[in-house]
Amino acid sequence: MCSATTERPDTLTRLEAAYGGPSQTGFGSAVFNETLADVNDLTLAAIESYRTFLGLLWRNYGEAAWMGSWRAVHVREPGARPDIVAELRGIADPDTRQSVPMILDHVEGAETARGALSAVFDDQAVTELRVFNLGDGEALSGLLVAGRRGDSGESAFLVFLMD
Repeated sequence: MCSATTERPDTLTRLEAAYGGPSQTGFGSAVFNETLADVNDLTLAAIESYRTFLGLLWRNYGEAAWMGSWRAVHVREPGARPDIVAELRGIADPDTRQSVPMILDHVEGAETARGALSAVFDDQAVTELRVFNLGDGEALSGLLVAGRRGDSGESAFLVFLMD
């Protein structure tokens, strides 16, 4: 399955400084870093990061409550010019679109946060990038950005959930 990465790149450290490290608070934002084996699917690993982030909320309300809104809203096409900020701003899904300004513009040190986001998800080594809508379908909504570096399997996940 997944294993935690032992060596932490500087770009990941900066992303965590902007959005928070791994957490089970189920509210706000958190960054997770995993190394996936070749057979692991980025979407399944993203769901696992989401489940970890929700912690007790996942267990208390159950999978159905949290997966009802789950859907892929953006997949970076192979060969596309990586620009995570533009990609997020270009998301058409209305539910997800509400969360985009929160992680790009309404975060403390927004310019630094956008730079950290770009450093991780626009790296040329990222071979797969997906953005998912998430929430409980009622009060809480958010998004999850998942990126995988091809050769190493190192994957980063930014989870954001607010009311």
